[in-house]
Amino acid sequence: MSPVKPSILVTGGAGYIGSHTVLALKQAGYEVIVLDNLVYGHQDLVEKVLQVELIVGDTNDRALLDQLFATHQIAAVMHFSAYAYVGESVIDPDKYYRNNVVGTLTLLEAMLAASVKQFVFSSTCATYGVPQEVPIPEDHPQNPINPYGATKLMVERILKDFDAAYALKSVVFRYFNAAGADPYGLLGEDHNPETHLIPLVLMTALDKRESVSVFGTDYPTPDGTCIRDYIHVTDLASAHILGLEYLLQGGDTATFNLGNGNGFSVRQVIHTAREVTGREINLVETARRPGDPPILVGSSDKARQILDWQPQYSELSQIIKHAWQWHQHRHS
Repeated sequence: MSPVKPSILVTGGAGYIGSHTVLALKQAGYEVIVLDNLVYGHQDLVEKVLQVELIVGDTNDRALLDQLFATHQIAAVMHFSAYAYVGESVIDPDKYYRNNVVGTLTLLEAMLAASVKQFVFSSTCATYGVPQEVPIPEDHPQNPINPYGATKLMVERILKDFDAAYALKSVVFRYFNAAGADPYGLLGEDHNPETHLIPLVLMTALDKRESVSVFGTDYPTPDGTCIRDYIHVTDLASAHILGLEYLLQGGDTATFNLGNGNGFSVRQVIHTAREVTGREINLVETARRPGDPPILVGSSDKARQILDWQPQYSELSQIIKHAWQWHQHRHS
């Protein structure tokens, strides 16, 4: 018999990336407990599809956290429960600092009280701000240009300090553009409101939207539209398993970019979606949005070398195909 693997607490496990990581944890043989306040998460996916224990609650609730750690043998925490709308963070920074920073700090304090010292953190390429070089390496200067990115950078600093002071070990993953869906159609992207390009394009293909907006056509890129690094959510989830196992085997605190390593423009995404769906997708060209860099592409060489991470779905057509299967199932 194979040894029983430990229990992992996944905060935000009812959300997009969190739920795919819960699925990957289950497939790898781990016991999983999900903590989610269900502000954006989907209870039906946790209970019916993933079929793991769901505790409805908030990372700011210290009493709940203490009870959770007291009643479960948790070996490590994977933390996804952040608010992640850039525009909203500018309008309502209090919400973002209270949830993303104070909530994380409360969680870390509860972990230390329970002697749980392995932590996998969902960070973002938004901590870099406007890139000075492309592809972006992990040692690129971090100058976030919005409160969302600032909250993630603040947690990264907290984790460094907690390692030095309390020997709490962490793996920080800075994502680029998470996209796609579970290849077998079990899970996918379902935000409300939706701000990500690929689901907006596919909702337009499903006639749930009249058109998709192209913000800026005069960027210094081959077709004039922004270029972004789209990484399949299943590949993101697999990296989290590798990061967890790196920590459980005694690995030291480390930070990794997670991206595809190459970029696709907005026009390329729409063109590929037309080919995958076989449908006309109306677009409306409009002005640039403030703060949108022309190109955001990351180097993931470090994750490949240290974690032996090997993305399986790097083709844009694969990413959109899996997302299309999900959106047809979820929204048709």
